[in-house]
Amino acid sequence: MRDPSSFKQKFLKKWILGLQVCGSGKQNMSILERKEAIKLSADIALASTRDGRTRWSRATIANASKHDENKVLVQQLLAPESESLKKTSIGLVMDNKRVRCKKILRRSCCIKRARKSVSQGVLAKSIAKRMVNRKTRVLKSLVPGGEFMDDISLIEETLDYIESLRAQVDVMRTLAKATELVNGK
Repeated sequence: MRDPSSFKQKFLKKWILGLQVCGSGKQNMSILERKEAIKLSADIALASTRDGRTRWSRATIANASKHDENKVLVQQLLAPESESLKKTSIGLVMDNKRVRCKKILRRSCCIKRARKSVSQGVLAKSIAKRMVNRKTRVLKSLVPGGEFMDDISLIEETLDYIESLRAQVDVMRTLAKATELVNGK
């Protein structure tokens, strides 16, 4: 378990650096552009604060790096650990292909069985299994890189992602309160 206060401090430093990088590119930004810059810099700062130790952070960095306009921001925020994160992000793409191939192979090897008379217990189990599968698909779509994770990894990554998002919200709330105090006096 990491120390929440040091994690929040590290995130805040990287987020402020990201905001400076985003703001230096354009002087007259629209509200929508500012919103996107704040969100992008917060997401990349949060992912880079995890130092590439989680799949969701590597997936976030890899997704942000796909767009040319984000590459400068990603490079600035990942400056010290950029080489190791770039290598792990490339490995993530390869792992994703392997997982996808396993799923295709599993689907093609399944033999469809003819439905026989189904008892209530079996029917309840199949309904529960479908519900779990549906919820798992939704969760995989919410966690960055989740669509390529097995169920156990997905749960571990989701817990870490939620913890990181809570820290991000705490930092943003603290910053908003501090801004209100400064502007209110």
